Amino acid sequence: MILLVPADPLRPRRPDEHFAAEAQAARAAGLDVAVVDHDALARGADVRRAVASVSGSGMAVYRGWMLRSERYTMFAEALAERGVVLRTDGEQYRRAHELPGWYVALTAVTPPSVWTTGSERADFDRARVELGAGPAVLRDYSKSMKHYWNEAAFIPDLADAGSAWSTASRFLELRDDDFVGGFVLRRFEQLTSAEVRTWWIDGDCVLTGAHPDSPDDPAPVDFDPTPIAPMIAGLGLPFVTVDLALRTDGVWRVIELGDGQVSDRPTTLDPQRMVEVLFAQAAVDECIADTRVGRRGG
Repeated sequence: MILLVPADPLRPRRPDEHFAAEAQAARAAGLDVAVVDHDALARGADVRRAVASVSGSGMAVYRGWMLRSERYTMFAEALAERGVVLRTDGEQYRRAHELPGWYVALTAVTPPSVWTTGSERADFDRARVELGAGPAVLRDYSKSMKHYWNEAAFIPDLADAGSAWSTASRFLELRDDDFVGGFVLRRFEQLTSAEVRTWWIDGDCVLTGAHPDSPDDPAPVDFDPTPIAPMIAGLGLPFVTVDLALRTDGVWRVIELGDGQVSDRPTTLDPQRMVEVLFAQAAVDECIADTRVGRRGG
């Protein structure tokens, strides 16, 4: 198993400082570590050069900054030419990274949502009417602007067309070239807890803890992700995170699902523990899969 991390822009042979602790923990656990040029990957420019320092062959997991789905596919293809296979393929990454890829499977446990294709106002208005009057949270397929809550995320009432579009316009301005797919409108639900980040490999929850935005707020001792496990397993995704929060009626709600490769690690999660748990489970699952293939072949 190979861990791939972004290179430091100023020292391209070294891991980016944000991922250096995970890279160090991976090496200590006996894993190979290689760096890639994230900026080149994000631009889609000279992708082969971006992975030129990756040597060896076999299965790999990326831990780095977000990539657009089409860029990730190019990344996977360039690595495959070098004999390195990302454990999460391009189609799986898109389904995890973009809300339309996972929403239907989790409809029962996540806020009602509608989305557009593109950023035209007419499409936005159709989605706004479909969701219906009341408060909503705005995002695109891969990200919200929750740190600009009042100006680019929260819409007090979708029935107010002018105000809703003003929020959408500001969202577009802030996201700029990073806007992905289309607008997503999600029904606002009142929450009473910090978010809990859970880490899943092949449908199994292997880590539970704080969210990166609230690293000092661990999951409650009685938190149990078991009820959503069949839904996550049904997605057939190799490595994802699922963020949950407690609604005012005492029900845990899924706020976000994301590809685990580009999900941030809270500062209170020890990188060595994270690497050991994630990669040990991934290696076991790969061995089981290889054994099954061998049995079928025999």
